[in-house]
Amino acid sequence: MKVFKFGGTSVGSAAGLQNIREIIGREPGRVAVVVSALGGITDLLLATGAAAAQADPTYRDQYETICRRHREAIAESVPTHLQAETSTQVEALLEELGNILRGIFLIQDLSPKTTNTVVGYGERLSSLIVSRIIDGAVLRDARAFIKTEPYFNKHIVDFTLTNELVRSTFADDARVSVVPGFISSDKTTGEATTLGRGGSDYTAAIIAAAVGAEALNIYTDVDGFMTADPRVIDKAYLIESLTFVEAMELCNFGAKVIYPPTIFPAYNRNIPIYIRNTYRTECPGTYISREVTVPVAGRGDIHKAIKGISSINDSCLLTIRGLGMCGVIGVNYRIFKALAKAGVSVFMVSQASSENTTSIGVRRDDAERAREVLSTEFAQEIATGEIDEIMLECDLATVAIVGENMRHCPGIAGKLFGTLGRNGINVIACAQGASETNISFVVKVESLRKTLNVIHDSFFLSEYQVLNLFLTGVGLVGGSLIEQIRSQQEELLRTNALKINVVGISNSRRSIFDREGIDLSQYRERLETEGIPTTPQTIRDRIAEMNIFNSVFVDCTASPEVAEIYGDLLGHNVSVVTANKIAASSAYDHYAALKNTARTRGVKFLFETNVGAGLPIINTINDLRHSGDTILGLRAVLSGTLNYIFNVLSEEVPFSRAVAMAKEAGYAEPDPRIDLSGTDVVRKLVILARESGYAVEQADVVKNLFVPASIFEGSTEDFWAKVPQLDEEFERQRRVLAAEGKRWRFVASMENGRCSVGLETVEAGHPFYDLEGSNNIILIRTTRYDEYPLQIKGYGAGASVTAAGVFADIMSIANIR
Repeated sequence: MKVFKFGGTSVGSAAGLQNIREIIGREPGRVAVVVSALGGITDLLLATGAAAAQADPTYRDQYETICRRHREAIAESVPTHLQAETSTQVEALLEELGNILRGIFLIQDLSPKTTNTVVGYGERLSSLIVSRIIDGAVLRDARAFIKTEPYFNKHIVDFTLTNELVRSTFADDARVSVVPGFISSDKTTGEATTLGRGGSDYTAAIIAAAVGAEALNIYTDVDGFMTADPRVIDKAYLIESLTFVEAMELCNFGAKVIYPPTIFPAYNRNIPIYIRNTYRTECPGTYISREVTVPVAGRGDIHKAIKGISSINDSCLLTIRGLGMCGVIGVNYRIFKALAKAGVSVFMVSQASSENTTSIGVRRDDAERAREVLSTEFAQEIATGEIDEIMLECDLATVAIVGENMRHCPGIAGKLFGTLGRNGINVIACAQGASETNISFVVKVESLRKTLNVIHDSFFLSEYQVLNLFLTGVGLVGGSLIEQIRSQQEELLRTNALKINVVGISNSRRSIFDREGIDLSQYRERLETEGIPTTPQTIRDRIAEMNIFNSVFVDCTASPEVAEIYGDLLGHNVSVVTANKIAASSAYDHYAALKNTARTRGVKFLFETNVGAGLPIINTINDLRHSGDTILGLRAVLSGTLNYIFNVLSEEVPFSRAVAMAKEAGYAEPDPRIDLSGTDVVRKLVILARESGYAVEQADVVKNLFVPASIFEGSTEDFWAKVPQLDEEFERQRRVLAAEGKRWRFVASMENGRCSVGLETVEAGHPFYDLEGSNNIILIRTTRYDEYPLQIKGYGAGASVTAAGVFADIMSIANIR
């Protein structure tokens, strides 16, 4: 025999009832069909009973809705020749229900016994209708063979008696038996009892175990167990196989696919469970058995240590703490005995090894009662100070990662908590059993969405990794970066399983934010039509408010105000990638604080493009130092703008025109005076010196400048008006250099932390002599590269190469370079 269970959504529509008929019609052998009440009817029955008990006459309207739903089901699904008989039987049950509700209304009392009776009509009515749509089906009353006994304030199944009654009931030759789920009866009094919400699954498992069924098939409105809640994680996907233990753990921690007690009877008799979708019969569903899949790399999800993530978002944490608990035998016994007597279910326990703190997780509905019970139990110890007042913390969520293969993978817990920490998620309490199939922990409920996404993304449950970017600055560099990302998004997803999700874009006036991602082909239109006013503070606050996992802030501006929010962002565990040199060249203490925050928070502060655009200068220096080398000195041409100016300078191109050409080509800073004053090179040299291990300030750099200070005074317009005054002198000196076979280069130097910048002349054969266009070059002298310095040379300016360097930093955060 096979046992099938169909949930309320399956029996709640004509399409679902038709699918049930087809599914059972395809089965050649004997089957038992367990059904829930029509979708929503159980809640409606409870609400109707409650309204009647409060003498609320609107209960009659709710009762009429119940009657109408069942009459419609008969008209839509029962064969025409059986409708009259079915209607007569259904109307008789509805009349009984109506009489009971009228009695409740009159006496204004709703006892547990009456509640069980009222709510049981849902399954009694649905099973009657289903028995009429399946040819030759026999309707059986679960109350006659599923027997319960009182246990504290609940009823539990008496399996010895129940198994005997089930076997005798199903001993006949009926091919199809239809059974109402959820309902049962007291073994002594015969009064109506229930198996709890979701109890129809349990009914099916009880029958399957008693008769030794070939399989237990549970049909619902979902495809099966998912790797996580798809309402929270859109990348969640079907888990095709689970062990009984894994399924039980996921159910206990909030995966509402099947009722948790369902699993044990099937496990005890080794009966496989199939979870399938009534409306998608082609879907394979989830198969649950004792078989543990062995990790095999490269074979789908079976090589993953974690099978799924589940969560309880109405968690509360009770903490019993006190030095008087240390070494005292029986404290935990008293805790759990008191809670059991009060009917409080505990789903998680976390205890300090010193025995002075025990935290227990309970549902919100049980929290206050649990605190009262424990406060009473330990009243004497609280009065003497041996135990502190019982602490209750609410607005929490409990998350569990589940997988029997975790025991084969060392470091799972370390990776879990490290990943959470890097994303700014604080773990309040945690628990892990010795079986290593479940690691549970408690976080603030507002962190739940981020927590689930972080775990799903980091433990290979997702088909791809996600990096969520906030981009500010959409000028030459920022615009080029966005286009590079747009053109590479599909390729990165296909070849590297990396999804670059741009969730925020800002220009100097407006900002847009979209958790689901921004279409990069239309972002400029959205900025104009949907954007909110931009300030660095609003950007910072919105990023913190969105609290998205794996977040990266990308700064393609030259704004000091934007640079000021880096510290706050890093403090919120948001990585920062910047082409803006202001932060890294600011006061050394500020620079060091940003680096330290990034390090302690486990996020990245990357600014490779601050020096040399896309050239790997900073990374190379860091690699040298991390491998034990010491940076002794640097000599470099670091201004692509100045190099371009001195390369195009000629008899036909005077100095003022060369500066304008650099601006037009996009090599110069927005304000060219930053380049000509040496400020840009000073900033770059300070950054390199700091990355080389020296505590250098901008004021420490000796500046040998080539443009009089008077040229820089006033506005930008004043500068452009005055700069032609320099043309004649530059042309005179240029001719002298040309006759000597020499060229100008603006050189940055550092020797053991002593820094200087200035205009120098170089002869043919010097590494700087043939530096073309806007190229940069740096010579790095170290203890290893002393006699022959390490040389890095290439494009040092330009929007596209700078954007590419920023993109490379972003890829390094995703561990792709």
